[in-house]
Amino acid sequence: MTQKIFAGVDVGAATAKTVILSDNRMLGYAIIPTGYDVRLSAQQVTVEALKRSGVSKSIDKLDCVIATGYGRHAVDFASKAVTEIICHAKGAHFLIPGTRTIIDIGGQDSKAIELDDQGNVRDFVMNDKCAAGTGRFLDVMAQVLQVGSIDNMGPMSLESREPCSIGSTCTIFAESEVISLRAAGRNREDLIAGLHRSIVLRVAVMARRLNIRPEIIFTGGVAKNVGVKKALEEEFGMAISVPEEPQIIGALGAALLASEAT
Repeated sequence: MTQKIFAGVDVGAATAKTVILSDNRMLGYAIIPTGYDVRLSAQQVTVEALKRSGVSKSIDKLDCVIATGYGRHAVDFASKAVTEIICHAKGAHFLIPGTRTIIDIGGQDSKAIELDDQGNVRDFVMNDKCAAGTGRFLDVMAQVLQVGSIDNMGPMSLESREPCSIGSTCTIFAESEVISLRAAGRNREDLIAGLHRSIVLRVAVMARRLNIRPEIIFTGGVAKNVGVKKALEEEFGMAISVPEEPQIIGALGAALLASEAT
């Protein structure tokens, strides 16, 4: 019997992700920058994921492909496009069946999703209109503070003794505030910890429209930042889990849906 191969493609504003699945087992995945050409990025990331999975099939020979993310309708080789809310819920519940709340902070949006005991979406809230509360906010601040990438910000924030208070609710105004605090002599560790606290407060205000309960799963690229995770745990007063690769949860959910569609 020929092995059936399925793919989930999640095209986000910052990165494109593909997960390859067979027999409810993840064979491999790939993550690349989305870039300008969304259709091309979807194809390239899927080809790379197939290569890493050791699958010899070409894209057009896959048994089913489900696309998700903001660029899902541009994935012309997909069998169907599904909202990222449903895909994130599916992927998180598959990895951690006890998931009841998902906090997802990506490059250009943030969202909170409430699940029932069977992993179905009960409710969700989303911020996709403002950079504050997203990875883009941290990207801007990493440049202002000259710390390289946002990956460096997490460990640095853990060294903070007195986090700064960043009161501005706009990325542009927050940038000016950080520049002023830097000029006043505040160290980078305290500034970064303050920025993490700022992004978490914005996400928390949004998420508290839902019934937040454990187990809480933190996904998206920003979930790799240990400082933001720590700030979230302090804000909610609960432990938060981060999957081994938090950026592929939507793509995994899409792949699972693809496997169920045939």
